[in-house]
Amino acid sequence: MKPALSVILLTTLIGAGQGLFLAYYSAEWFVMLSILAPAQTDYSGFAAGLSFLLLAAGLLASFFHLGHPERAWRAAAMWRTSWLSREVIALPLTMLLMLGYTLLKLGSHDPLVFMLGESIPIAASTLVGFCAVLALCALYVCTAMIYACLKFLRQWHSPLTVLNFILMGGASGFTLATAISAYARDGRFAYFVGMAIFLTLAALVSRFASLSRNKKLRSPSSLQSAIGVHHPTIRQLAQGAMGGSFNTRAFIHSYGASVVRMARRGFLLLAFIAPVALLQVGSETSAFLCASAFVLQYLGLLVERWYFFIEAEHPQNIYYQMIS
Repeated sequence: MKPALSVILLTTLIGAGQGLFLAYYSAEWFVMLSILAPAQTDYSGFAAGLSFLLLAAGLLASFFHLGHPERAWRAAAMWRTSWLSREVIALPLTMLLMLGYTLLKLGSHDPLVFMLGESIPIAASTLVGFCAVLALCALYVCTAMIYACLKFLRQWHSPLTVLNFILMGGASGFTLATAISAYARDGRFAYFVGMAIFLTLAALVSRFASLSRNKKLRSPSSLQSAIGVHHPTIRQLAQGAMGGSFNTRAFIHSYGASVVRMARRGFLLLAFIAPVALLQVGSETSAFLCASAFVLQYLGLLVERWYFFIEAEHPQNIYYQMIS
């Protein structure tokens, strides 16, 4: 498949934004449950605002993938059967809830709604944040299932695709949270860095598993099945079209094996190994190291998502494999 920069930016930006919101909202609950100490300075509102901006940037990037952006609203019409339509609904809903949480946290009025038990106060922001978490979890699944549901793209059609999207988005979000926590010195650094390392290593294992699985795949299609002629000695002399077409532009890439191999090694290093190394040597006072870990990880995830598209082999390429 040919990678689309707009889709690469969409999936990586919203994944990091969702992970960042999960990081600070989960920390809020751990404080209420007395697992974590209260933050010296509460930056959860600012973190939620940054999460909203990351999702907004991803949404903006997605418009460059559309032939007619003014018709984008129609994409939500097939929500009963289309994972893309469900993503189109889940993304703005998540953004709206994140924005509501941000305004409540940064505003002067966050009313108490009820008490959970005798010691856990549930404010309006906590309820809105809980709804945002449900929405962003649905968004993770919808985004990943756009690719995982395609049975003819065997490299994508696996539960590992969904798991990878969730783990890599969560890892990048928690890594960004460590940088914010180190800068703010809010006392939550140990929690964020521990979760960031755990999620990054889990994502590494999951992505390596998908790489190993895809390496063993063998296409069930052939030239014979592609054109519906089952003669044993078919020889292809032309591409099947007099010139280029949408099929040859959208589903066939021109990168050599050495470039693809370098990209695979590069994203494994940048997205997983380097961030873990930086986070392990970092401390609560080393915001630069934590920010560097996030930047390297995000660059690695851009390469990983590029490779994700390159790795997928569309069955139609069997027919269009020769250059006219």
